[in-house]
Amino acid sequence: MSRRIRSYHEVGPAGATIPEQVAAQRERLAHRLAAVGSVVVIASGKGGVGKSALTANLAAALSARGLRIGALDSDLNGPSLARMLGVVGARLTAGSDGIVPPTGAGGARVVSMELFQDAPDAPLRFRGPEADGWVWRNVLETGTLRELLSDVAWGELDVLLVDVAPGTDRIARLLELVPDPAVLLLVSTPSEMARRVVARSLRLARDAQLRRIGLVENMIAWSCPACGARTELYERAGPSLEADGVERWCEIPFDPRLARSTDEGNPFVLAYPEAPAARAVSALAERLCAELSLSAAGA
Repeated sequence: MSRRIRSYHEVGPAGATIPEQVAAQRERLAHRLAAVGSVVVIASGKGGVGKSALTANLAAALSARGLRIGALDSDLNGPSLARMLGVVGARLTAGSDGIVPPTGAGGARVVSMELFQDAPDAPLRFRGPEADGWVWRNVLETGTLRELLSDVAWGELDVLLVDVAPGTDRIARLLELVPDPAVLLLVSTPSEMARRVVARSLRLARDAQLRRIGLVENMIAWSCPACGARTELYERAGPSLEADGVERWCEIPFDPRLARSTDEGNPFVLAYPEAPAARAVSALAERLCAELSLSAAGA
């Protein structure tokens, strides 16, 4: 299926119908989300903390419980969720109700900008004037994210997981479209730099008065499979985020197989279900089910 994101010249600021277009998109978005039980946002503000890998594995873990799961990769410039859930190369089709998302590993429905690009190394480019591109590009990126939410035929879902790109501004952008997600999971590592960046995202979330905010600390330590000796990967240089009053929902130990299996499109929780990192993600899935009053049979 040929699908093209509209250019600056097609939705540019001179068009008199832009407010009407935006209003219509918002109406479609509200209609689409009405069929979604809960939106769970996975964010950080910091890159490189394993947020997308967590999203992929959480989607697989929840789907394995018989829940209807959608996974949206909102990172338009560096998409990775399609590959992590094994749907790279899947053919998108347009149904009567919108774009039909492919089904990834474990059964989650997946949408990522990578599925719209014509080559694995194709960068995202919006057509528009060369000068001051940063002014209009933000509008188009927000519109694209709104379309991925509203123009995809997600169907009835128990949970829609949204993987947010690095940057606190990206979290704020998503909250403009989904102002009251059921849960925000903030992903960090024990490093001081990650803690500082995630603390900014935490403040933004609190300013938005989100209902549930949980901390997921990733890559906390490595345990030798031969002797069991535990090695911390980061030296804590300051107070933990828990000192800021956020509850820690999950600690995920480091496992080099997690990155490899996820890169291969085979989520770690399915490939190595007894590994400590997989058990930690499964426990997080159980915590989410409890918080959202979901059972293995569905909502």
